[in-house]
Amino acid sequence: MKFHLSVPCRDISQTREFYEKELGFSVGRNAYSWFDLDIYGNQITFTHDENYRITARNYTFDETVLPTFHFGVVLEKTEWNILLEKYKSKDFFAIATTQFLEDKTGHHQSFFINDPNGYFIEFKTFLKENEVFATDAENSQLNYG
Repeated sequence: MKFHLSVPCRDISQTREFYEKELGFSVGRNAYSWFDLDIYGNQITFTHDENYRITARNYTFDETVLPTFHFGVVLEKTEWNILLEKYKSKDFFAIATTQFLEDKTGHHQSFFINDPNGYFIEFKTFLKENEVFATDAENSQLNYG
């Protein structure tokens, strides 16, 4: 199965160039005011809305301040390392590599980039792949600010 997400963007050309040229994702169907993006087999549609602005709070998780609104991908460690090396010196690299839930269920590493619309994209890799959806009451503490 695949997922589909549609989000607004302020500038179609700038957004398309960022995802296609900077990140290397493929563009699928497209028209003057929208385009479909293939992110690891999943479809994200960017639709032009020049007035769109993100207004979302941040939260603190494992002592790291994170944006409440973000999307991303869960990758195997090898692919995650490749992208980390590729992106970490770029201007759009937003939140450095962080360990979450260290020595707990769901232990993972993440880094975030920021696109031209203000969206944060998280790239995540889990220490144990079978813990991607594991639950643990101890891990549910989030602090909003």
